[in-house]
Amino acid sequence: MSKLTHLDGDGNARMVEVGHKESTTRQAIAEGFIQLSEEAYQAVKNGEVPKGDVLRIAQIAGIQAAKKTSDLIPLCHPLQITGTKVLLSLETGNRIRAWARVRCMGQTGVEMEALTAVSGALLCVYDMLKAMDKAMAIGPVVLLEKTGGKSGDWSRT
Repeated sequence: MSKLTHLDGDGNARMVEVGHKESTTRQAIAEGFIQLSEEAYQAVKNGEVPKGDVLRIAQIAGIQAAKKTSDLIPLCHPLQITGTKVLLSLETGNRIRAWARVRCMGQTGVEMEALTAVSGALLCVYDMLKAMDKAMAIGPVVLLEKTGGKSGDWSRT
């Protein structure tokens, strides 16, 4: 296991110093799912959710979530994101898939931003459908790949 970089030598929390690192193009892709009841799934599919277009509103929520990651995760650096794409799709088995790609030119990666984008989108779906389905289940939410930076590229597959 690698050294825990968010702790100093005395065990105190710290934001990692990245000022010495070279700025490189970085990208992260994440995905996650939410399981719905048949009723809720059909309402989304047929555009019959009283609060509006669930997939489009959740898409915007995901983009906003990516931009707010450092406000939500205490030791994340605020990043100058250069691009965010969030997609939601209806999947078999009454599931909705959220997918996010986040890019930046910076000194630290955007994995947390991609994961936060997916999580924010899925939480928005939950919020919009909770009146008709309180048993929805979110997960898994996973990092699919990341590129750039000193540690190099990584892919789940």
